[in-house]
Amino acid sequence: MISRRTAIKTLALSASAATWARSVSSGQTPAPAAPASEAEEVFKLPPLGYDYDALEPYIDAETMKLHHDKHHAAYVSKLNQAIAKEPALGKKTIEELLTNLESVPEEIRSSVRDQGGGHANHSLFWQVLKKNENGKPVGALAKAIETSFGSYDDFWKALSSSAMGVFGSGWGWLVWRDKKLIIERSANQDSPLSTGGAPLLGLDVWEHAYYLKYQNRRAEYVNAFQQIINWEFVNDRFGKLTAG
Repeated sequence: MISRRTAIKTLALSASAATWARSVSSGQTPAPAAPASEAEEVFKLPPLGYDYDALEPYIDAETMKLHHDKHHAAYVSKLNQAIAKEPALGKKTIEELLTNLESVPEEIRSSVRDQGGGHANHSLFWQVLKKNENGKPVGALAKAIETSFGSYDDFWKALSSSAMGVFGSGWGWLVWRDKKLIIERSANQDSPLSTGGAPLLGLDVWEHAYYLKYQNRRAEYVNAFQQIINWEFVNDRFGKLTAG
């Protein structure tokens, strides 16, 4: 006599087999279940949002694929490993963690700064990018740039100089700080969030951002960056930051 438990198990296995058979017959391969470690991740790698070759010829597809799928993914993975040691921190956003680094336990603070900074910086970076040849800011942001730097050209010279002035790896930034626009640079994956600023635009000058195409010609990459700024996104971000 078959027990109730055995009968239920048999029905479940039969249903799974039927589902698999239907998928195969329709030409579809059923997706494997996500590993438990992935399902439990607090922070996720955001989608790039466009094709790898969308920024050609200014940034090549292979660089974008490696930069997003490997480098950014590594920051996310290592950040999750650090947060796993302090589960309560998983309830905070990455912006909250970076803005209040002193509240992060010392044991994992460096990891949150480095890996969390890498995650936050790149999450913004992908949104800042769009093929937009000769594009420029408009509206309130354009006026604020003129007020702060004199002209768009002067702004661009300042940002380029900041990015070129990074020794080793880091970022050049346009930051909203103390109710005004500031050009800054940061080393490694340090975020302006950790020093009270709100980043509007970040120019990544880590070698992995440009070396496949430009090799050691950082100046050429920085100059090309001007053609791939999603000013619509930056304008919108500026409006939200200054609305309050």
